[in-house]
Amino acid sequence: MCWTMKHRLEGYSMKYEPHEYQVYATEYILQHPIAAILLNMGLGKSVITLTAIFDLTLDSFLIRKVLVIAPLRVARDTWPAEIEKWDHLRGLTYTVAIGSESQRKAALLQRVQVYLINRENVEWLVTKSGLPFDYDMVVVDELSSFKSHQAKRFRSLVKVRPLVKRIVGLTGTPASNGLIDLWCCHSPCLSAFEWFFLVLHGGVLG
Repeated sequence: MCWTMKHRLEGYSMKYEPHEYQVYATEYILQHPIAAILLNMGLGKSVITLTAIFDLTLDSFLIRKVLVIAPLRVARDTWPAEIEKWDHLRGLTYTVAIGSESQRKAALLQRVQVYLINRENVEWLVTKSGLPFDYDMVVVDELSSFKSHQAKRFRSLVKVRPLVKRIVGLTGTPASNGLIDLWCCHSPCLSAFEWFFLVLHGGVLG
């Protein structure tokens, strides 16, 4: 399935009145090419990020194409709903690259600002789609799902990280397995935060 929203229906958008922490988080994304937003579910990670994306693509014009990687349901339902919901995002266009290979390719060939894809298709996009990876900003929604360095999605993202000007990681669960995920100093594995660092900084720990 793929579709592009280029116009929204009048009367269906809501006025965005951000909380102070949301303003701060959006400004942080704008001021830092590498950012991680750790907020609990329901605190507006998507709209915080979309507000920054709007500024970067349609105001300052620093970014041309944004790839958002998210769980399937979130990529298909949540992000499109957020884009359509808020009045200040009017004019921001998107496409959802899910479904069959031909449907995904058709979606990714659309001329829009935001490209939404589920995390299971990251490897396909990078190594098998045959399409150029020309996204200058990447948003990883639920960054904790990229903590395993052995996962193909992780390796694929690290491979193209040097091509990306800006990257934002979003999560509400940075330590889903408790302290063992936060710090495994007595284990050959790296901590979840170190894996986040690898993804965000392009595969180099320093």
